[in-house]
Amino acid sequence: MFLLRNSWVRPALIAGICALAAAGCSGGKKKPQLAYEERPVELLYSAGADRLDKRQWSQAVDYFQEVERQHPYSEWARRSILMQAFAHYEANDYAEAIADADRFIQLYPGNPSAAYAHYLKAICYFEQITDVGRDQAATGQALDGLQDVVQRYPNTEYASDARLKIDMVRDQLAGKEMTVGRYYLRQGDTLAAIGRFRSVVDRYQTTSHTPEALYRLVEAYLTIGLVDEARKDGAVLGYNFPGDPWYSVAYKLLTSKGFRPDVEPKKGRGLMHIPFVHRKSTTIAPPPATDTTSVQPPQPAS
Repeated sequence: MFLLRNSWVRPALIAGICALAAAGCSGGKKKPQLAYEERPVELLYSAGADRLDKRQWSQAVDYFQEVERQHPYSEWARRSILMQAFAHYEANDYAEAIADADRFIQLYPGNPSAAYAHYLKAICYFEQITDVGRDQAATGQALDGLQDVVQRYPNTEYASDARLKIDMVRDQLAGKEMTVGRYYLRQGDTLAAIGRFRSVVDRYQTTSHTPEALYRLVEAYLTIGLVDEARKDGAVLGYNFPGDPWYSVAYKLLTSKGFRPDVEPKKGRGLMHIPFVHRKSTTIAPPPATDTTSVQPPQPAS
């Protein structure tokens, strides 16, 4: 629940919220516009929090923007920027959410809630990651953002969630390299394929794609006659993943060429590919509003 629980939010404000809602719900099919009328900051913020609880994201943004407009130097104006970012994120309006988060970071870089702004910005990029067959620009931005959260705030819950998502992002980037590498193999461009598979082994060796990358290197090196390189990668595959199906295939391939790897394949299921899913339910909600009184609002320029 996002609704304020402060003792000074009296029941009388509830009637005011209802009046604001009635004023904002006219206008036919057009987006409701709040008529400008100076209102107490706690009333406006409570109305925005109420809309968040009701998943009325656009209306929530309107009320939080009104907090900024009518009370620009209040502590709640600062808080409202963060809540606008969250409402835009929930509405899948990632560009606006990122812009809000950036604005918060620029205005309040030392505020405790800046950690959440960095986190939410990274999550916005994370949720824009597409399948490996398409451009992965958002994937790189997500990785940079998530790593930044871990580096800046290593002991927070945001860092814990970021670490889990970093593993998924790295697996996604490795998957993209594998997709391109397989394409090059099909086209007969073996050297280009080797470069892609080598990238997976060197840069993403903890991902689920590493066993196949090592097998593909064995396959590619044997194709161009670099037997020692093939045997070397086969040995790495057998040592690290003796029970993986890709090693069983590599073992058969090497023995069919007259080479016998030192490690016998072991029965096993191997590594499972990490499924890439976006679930807003796993995203951490904004921090509680208890820190607002400790923040000094920016002063107007003289």
